[in-house]
Amino acid sequence: MRRAAPLGGAAAVLVVLLAACSSSGGKQAAAPSTAAPGSSSTSVSPVSRAVTSTSTSSVTPKTAEVSPSGDIPDNQAFVKYASRTGTYSLDFPEGWARTESPGTTTFSEHFNSIRIATAKRAFAPAIASARATEVPALQRSTPGFTLRNVTSVNRTAGSAVLVTYGADSAPDAVTGKSVALDVERYEFWRNGTQVTITLSAPKGSDNVDPWKKVTDSFAWSA
Repeated sequence: MRRAAPLGGAAAVLVVLLAACSSSGGKQAAAPSTAAPGSSSTSVSPVSRAVTSTSTSSVTPKTAEVSPSGDIPDNQAFVKYASRTGTYSLDFPEGWARTESPGTTTFSEHFNSIRIATAKRAFAPAIASARATEVPALQRSTPGFTLRNVTSVNRTAGSAVLVTYGADSAPDAVTGKSVALDVERYEFWRNGTQVTITLSAPKGSDNVDPWKKVTDSFAWSA
C-alpha cells in the first residue's frame, strides 16, 4: 500500500503536464481567420495586386482618320468661265478665287487650284515630246517634283497628253505651311494653240470626279 501511493501521484502529475501541452498546441492551431464571412480565405500577394492593377489599366482608343482637306464636296456647284481672248471655256468650282495674268488664269481654294495657260505651239504635244522636254523643265522649276506617269487621255474636246506628278505647294501666306500635292497636267492643242490645264490638290485628295468634270467641260471657242 505504501508503494501504490507514489505511483498514483506520478500519474497525476503526468496527466497535468499532458493537459498543459494540449492546451498550448490548441491555441496555435486555432489562430483566428481575418477573412470576411462567406469570402475565400486565399491571400493575394502585393506582386499579384500590382500585376492585376497594370493589366486592367485603360487603353486610349485609336483616333479616327480624317479625310484630306483637299476633297471637293460632292454637292459643289460649278460655273462656266470664258477666256478673255476668246480661246476656250470651262467649268470651275463656284466661289473659288480667280487671278489672271497675261496668258494664264488660275482658280484656287486654299491648296486646291486649277491653272489654265495658253501658248502658241507649232506641233501637237505627244507622250514622247512631253517626256523629252516638258518633264525635265517641270523637274527644274517645281519644288518636290516626282514624276508618276505620262499618258494620253480622251476628253470632250479631244485627246490630251496627261502628265501626273507629285509636288510641294507654295507656303501658305498665313501659316507658312507647305503640303505635298497630287498634280494632273492636261495639254490640249488645236491649230497652233496649246491650252494646258494643271489641277492640284493635297496628296491623297479624292477629286477624280471633279477633275474629270473640269477637263470634260473644256471647249475650244468657235
